[in-house]
Amino acid sequence: MNPKADFIWMDGKMVPWDKATVHVMTHTLHYGLGAFEGIRAYKLTDGRSGVFRLREHIDRLFMSCKFVGITVPYTPEEIETACLETLAVNRLEDGYVRPLVYIGDGAMGLFAIDNPIHVIVATWKWGAYLGDEGLINGIRVKTSSFVRNHPNSMLAKGKICGHYVNSVLAKREAMRDGYKEAILLDTDGYVSEASGENIFLVTKNVLQTPEMAAPILAGVTRDSVLTLAKEMGLAVVEQRFPRDLMYMADEIFLTGTAAEVTPVSEVDGRKVGLGRRGPVCEAIQTRYFAAVRGEDANHRDWVTVYEPERL
Repeated sequence: MNPKADFIWMDGKMVPWDKATVHVMTHTLHYGLGAFEGIRAYKLTDGRSGVFRLREHIDRLFMSCKFVGITVPYTPEEIETACLETLAVNRLEDGYVRPLVYIGDGAMGLFAIDNPIHVIVATWKWGAYLGDEGLINGIRVKTSSFVRNHPNSMLAKGKICGHYVNSVLAKREAMRDGYKEAILLDTDGYVSEASGENIFLVTKNVLQTPEMAAPILAGVTRDSVLTLAKEMGLAVVEQRFPRDLMYMADEIFLTGTAAEVTPVSEVDGRKVGLGRRGPVCEAIQTRYFAAVRGEDANHRDWVTVYEPERL
């Protein structure tokens, strides 16, 4: 996947992709203190383009910055506009949006409270994160030897740059072992989430996912799926569960902006259900993709429309 586009928004200006650079002494590069978002834009059924749940993503970006004591030098509305403008100037009818707030160069050391705060917005073309085939046939996952950070060690509800070292280690371990994704347990041994996705189980038509009190990201896609599932009349339970409930599940699927709604066919060498996408996952996928493409009349407010610039 080569994410290169034409322009990146940097501190209020459109900068050519190859010139969007930072100094090697940038504080976030050394210490990992920064925050980011992952957002998707889709080609809508009516021919227009729209960003899915833009406001919720930007709200989470600002909350992540609040968690770590970073004051963003722009308003949420300015960052929203930057996302839309960057998609438009790069002529992307659909794609991925990456806002990033980072601490610039200046003082070194852990405190560095007076270093400048910078914001960028990058956009690029991106397909199914876990593969188009995975959306239909499911993916193989394994429980990682790495555990999700304790809530008193890291702030799991935020998308904090340095937190993702934990996820990178788990993901690389899983892929080296021939799996597509890793499932991380928490420090008490309960299922937390995947390296970059929230997790859902279906057992006897009951949908279950770890509660928000668990060390999980406050997923925007997770919230969307919970809303749609309840509208569909599914029984929904939010509570933590041990790993063996994954082995007992009729269906498992992962949710995230990049992964969308991806079924799991196998976990730790054990087939999940029939070993392919199940009916509940398929039904939720159908509702979710209708929502992101502007087809769901009940959730048109989830989509922010923009017009890509034409050549």
